Amino acid sequence: MSNSFSILFYPKQRPSDSLESAVLYTRITYKGKRSEFSTSRRIEIKYWDSRSGKTKGNSDESRAINRFLDTVRSKLYQIHDRLLRDNKPISPSIIKDIHFGKGEEERMLMEIFQDHNDQMKRLIGKGYTKGTMQRYDACKNHIENYLLFDYKKKDIPVQEVDHKFITGFDHYLKSQKDCAHNTALKYIVNFKKIIRIAYANQWIDRDPFFHWKGTWKSSEREYLTDMELQKMAEVEFDIPRLDLVRDIFLFCCYTGLAFADVKKLSENDIVIGMNGKKWIKTKRQKTNSMSSIPILEVPEAILEKYIDHPQVQSGKVVLPVLTNQKSNAYLKEIADVCGIKKILTTHLARHTFATTVTLSKGVPIESVGKMLGHKSLKTTQIYAKVLDEKVGRDMEALEEKMRLQK
Repeated sequence: MSNSFSILFYPKQRPSDSLESAVLYTRITYKGKRSEFSTSRRIEIKYWDSRSGKTKGNSDESRAINRFLDTVRSKLYQIHDRLLRDNKPISPSIIKDIHFGKGEEERMLMEIFQDHNDQMKRLIGKGYTKGTMQRYDACKNHIENYLLFDYKKKDIPVQEVDHKFITGFDHYLKSQKDCAHNTALKYIVNFKKIIRIAYANQWIDRDPFFHWKGTWKSSEREYLTDMELQKMAEVEFDIPRLDLVRDIFLFCCYTGLAFADVKKLSENDIVIGMNGKKWIKTKRQKTNSMSSIPILEVPEAILEKYIDHPQVQSGKVVLPVLTNQKSNAYLKEIADVCGIKKILTTHLARHTFATTVTLSKGVPIESVGKMLGHKSLKTTQIYAKVLDEKVGRDMEALEEKMRLQK
């Protein structure tokens, strides 16, 4: 008995057919057993090449039929390979049934998403961060709400996800959830990973993202000027919580550390560099990339100021950082006191380091990227685009040189 798996296309005439035409059939053979089905495609027998199993000629109709047969053959081989890989029963009739959407359990979208998130939870600290996990959980919740809002369903077969579903989800995020363009795009990119998992596992036979393309919108990064930094540093606060939050904010402005990285900063992250001075060397929580930052005078003074604080004395951290939510709330009060009109957030401090403290002072962009822990220089270049102030000063200096040359 043959153990081979083969697919054969052949014309089959029915009693009602003329002598010139026939319907193309597909024959699946596996271990000597056969199963046949009609392709519903009719051809003229004189154009059929039985040796190659294709139509003859170079007409548009011949090429279209041959492309169709190639697609059917490819799909049948994929079904056979998947059954073999998953160690499931194989027979010509099983392959035929799956080809026509029978006999195989449908994979549901939200079940696939939940399985992905469950696996990701087990890998937190081993390649994934809590922040990444939270984004995928949020994306899953948005998909669930979108299904209820637009489809009136809690779940759908992943096969039903198409280009319309993706663009509809994008519109839902912006219109119903008030997501900004880039925020909505991040969720769609997260969702794209789930669909790619389904496609890689051959639970869907086409990628609905094939014709989808998202583009990021560049946004201006807010940052403090030298004058605003000086104002903040000189103001004296009688309220301890405001004094503390101001100090932590300034520490971030002069180190470029993100809030999450300052919060976890420990004595082990502060080392003596080759130049004999103190450096911060720590892995970013967001990307796990290394940041290497020389400690300037301002952050060193702040470290000294809180050296006797109970939280610091415990040895776990070097600064008594409050929660991000509280810090952002108190920064609004600090902005009012300092007469700063910008919306202060903990992350604005990182932007300030990249622009006012470093790039505008002539620090090479490569060095700034290293201190910020950027994996790509393209990320650092975003900050370089906002330095109109420096461009203005550079051009004034050029004008002065030109005047002196006259």
